[in-house]
Amino acid sequence: MRRREMAISSERVVEDLIGTFRESLKAHGFEIYPFKVGWYNAVLSHGHHLPYPADTLAVVVLSTPAMFERSFLPFLESRCCEGLRDPIDQCSAHTISACVSLCFPDQAVDVSYDYEMLPSRRPKFLAQTAAHISGAAYYYQKSDIHSSPWADQKMFGVCIHPKLGGWFAIRALLVFKDVRVGADLQQKDPPDCVRSQEDRIDLLERFNFHWQDGSYRDIVPTEERYSDQQIEYFMTPPGQRGELLRRWGFLTETDTDKQSSTNKQG
Repeated sequence: MRRREMAISSERVVEDLIGTFRESLKAHGFEIYPFKVGWYNAVLSHGHHLPYPADTLAVVVLSTPAMFERSFLPFLESRCCEGLRDPIDQCSAHTISACVSLCFPDQAVDVSYDYEMLPSRRPKFLAQTAAHISGAAYYYQKSDIHSSPWADQKMFGVCIHPKLGGWFAIRALLVFKDVRVGADLQQKDPPDCVRSQEDRIDLLERFNFHWQDGSYRDIVPTEERYSDQQIEYFMTPPGQRGELLRRWGFLTETDTDKQSSTNKQG
């Protein structure tokens, strides 16, 4: 039987649909930002397009510093962590899928996580592009530098959140397959919080050449940052995080042996 499509005419009605979901995830340390699939597809090559009509509603999900204490540590205490997947990935998927099931029992929602890949080995979605076009965080790239000091050297871009700086991560993309959004939902540019060329150069150099020290995260003043325990977790080499969690009392020796060495920055 064909599913019935839902037409949404305004930003207020969009918020009526996702408001409970927003509050549910906020309690767990996550933020969501809605957008139209067409906004995302418009800035990417065809090979990276999301396979939905342009006016389909989507949201990008970010984790904030609060996620570690509100979700990750309780998730570990519940002993839900198992198998070879990265524990942060497991926690994010567990929390987001539970909130989707609770808030949208009758909606068809496709969920893609930042670590998932297509058979072509391309990521299921480009996380930083999704964050930028949704207005969540500005994606600073080499193209934002008027006179590049790096010649032809490849420089990776990085998203900066107006309130969290670099102290966040992009975790998932949700597409409401049967929800169509009208023209009243207008795209908002993400806040450009690293405005000067000197600061943008500094940001990209910190991120590309000194990412291990995390200094790029503090390129702008922030309202929240990771706790000392969270910093210790993400600064620990991925292959040693299982041992760290064992020392913290969250994993057994057997669990530690199962942990993968997924390279997650957080």
